[in-house]
This record gives sequence, structure tokens and C-alpha cells, in this order.
Amino acid sequence: MRKPRKQSLEIRNFILENVSTHPKDISAHVSSHFGISRPAVLGHIKKLINDGVLESKGTTRGRRYTLKPLVEETFSFKLSPGTEEDKVWRHLVRPLLSKLPENIMRICEYGMTEMINNAIDHSEGTKATIHIQQSAVNVEFLLHDNGVGIFNKIQRDLGLDEPRQAILELSKGKLTTDPSRHTGEGIFFVSRMFDRFVIYSEGLFYSPSEMGYEDIPDLHDSAPGTKVSMSISLRSKRTSQEIFDRYASEVDDDFSFSKTDVPVSLARFGGDNLVSRSQARRLLNRLHEFRQITLDFTGIDSVGQSFADEIFRVYARNHPDIELSAINTNPGIEKM
Repeated sequence: MRKPRKQSLEIRNFILENVSTHPKDISAHVSSHFGISRPAVLGHIKKLINDGVLESKGTTRGRRYTLKPLVEETFSFKLSPGTEEDKVWRHLVRPLLSKLPENIMRICEYGMTEMINNAIDHSEGTKATIHIQQSAVNVEFLLHDNGVGIFNKIQRDLGLDEPRQAILELSKGKLTTDPSRHTGEGIFFVSRMFDRFVIYSEGLFYSPSEMGYEDIPDLHDSAPGTKVSMSISLRSKRTSQEIFDRYASEVDDDFSFSKTDVPVSLARFGGDNLVSRSQARRLLNRLHEFRQITLDFTGIDSVGQSFADEIFRVYARNHPDIELSAINTNPGIEKM
């Protein structure tokens, strides 16, 4: 008896969504998940290969399955005061994208124009390269400029102690080295719109999600400048307006960017423990620009009494108009 078409589509979608993390054992993974036989799974895999959305490499035990790129293009363009990000998007990027859902297209347009504009206005580079790859599951962008490097530039222009401090400031939002022309909101919002967002420069990287260097393919080389990697699932229901609304205040009908969430782990440089008031003040720097602040303690096992006191007593007392909250804490941190 043939399986219902609905289940067949569900199985094939599951294969496509999981093959990147299970390239060698996708048949066993699918068989276990749906409780169907290996030959049945291979039938679905064969159908996806025939449809041109999946491909296999190797034979027998060494066989790997990967998503087949439906679009894969690389091009370069000059960075100069006369370069216009909307034209790069409209003439070079947009024509390459194939049948994206409207919400995904809007996110891609916002993300790419913001990142291209950053390269034009801030990188101090002369050339940028864009790599686009679209599969049946997602669309990915890699933008690489040959400039001075984003973290080095932020450190230099804002007089910070080291490039790693630039990553912490970048994560908060409203950070710009040219306030007369920019609000500093672009990277913050783009990083929340895409499923995966990574900025890599000079051996350092920023991503809102927890990831290690081993999870960032094609970003590790000695090339100068900045790389921005972004990807989003074609099945995502997320919208750009949803992200704007998430970080907007509704107080007094003021829908401006007034909420932020900050990874506390970025205040820890190297193997440092978070114990001092100076570390807390570094974490809290510029946060008076927001009305609601969420501190995310993911990856932090403990904090010192002085660190906690500076945030939750001293800062809270001095800024009674700011709503300060903490998430992903453990009982030890909560006691502090």
C-alpha cells in the first residue's frame, strides 16, 4: 500500500532539512525518526536526487549526501563613495535568487543592503565579493570586503582597549562609528532576522548564537577585511517587521528601538571569570540608551558578588527607568 502523499512530502522535507548535519547516516536517521525501513528511505532519497535537489558523492560506506545548489554564483564589485547598495542588490543579487517566499525576500533585501552599505561606508576597502548559494532548503550569502576589519575599526574609532571589546559593543545594538550618517541598528536587526549570522575578522567572530570556530566553514583564512555569513531557511515564517517589533517599545506609543538582549559571555575575555565591577561596567556601557535590557547568562557558570552587585543593585538603583532582567541563569547566579 502506497504511503499517503502528505507523509511522503514530510519525509522528503525532513531529509532535506537534516542532510547537512547527517550527510553519511541520513538514511538511518530518517528510518529511526519515522519508523520506516532503510529501502523505503532510499526510495525517497532517489526521488530527491532525480528531482535535482539532492546529490550523492562516493560509494557504499563512504557515500555522502548533500543539498544540490540550485543557485551558486560569485561576483565582485568596487567599493567607493559612488557605489550604491540598492543598485548592487537590484542589479547583481536579486536577479540570481529563484522563487523566494515574499517574507524571505524582504529579509534578504534588508540584510544584504545593510551589509553592503556597511562595507561601502565603513570598511575602508576597495573591493567586495559576494557569494550566493541557494538550495531547496535555504539561501546563503557570504560578503567579503578587503578593508581594515570591522572589530579593528570599531576599536580604533571608539578608543576601546581591544578588538574583543568591539564584539561586546556590537552585540548591544545602536553602535556606529559615524553617528551623523548611521543609527548603528543594521547589524543588530539583520543578525536577528537570519537563522545564522556570523561576522568574522582578524581571527575573531561575532554571532548572536552559540557556535565554535569549527562550526564556521569557509571563514578561516588569513585574508584581510571582514566576512559576513548569513543564511535563512526558505520555510521560515519570520518577517522583518516581526523582528523590528520585538525590540520596539510600546511605552507612550514610542515604537523606536529600545529593547536589547546582550550575551553576558562576551564580557569575559579569554578565560577570565566575571568577578569585578569593571567587567560589569564594561557590560553595561551604553545600555542607558535602552529602556528594556535582557542579560543572557548562557555559558556562564558563576559570577562574583561585586560583578552582580554592580549590575543588579548599583546600576539598577541609578537607572530606575530601565527594566533590567536576566535569563538562562543557574541557582548560583540567582543567589548572587
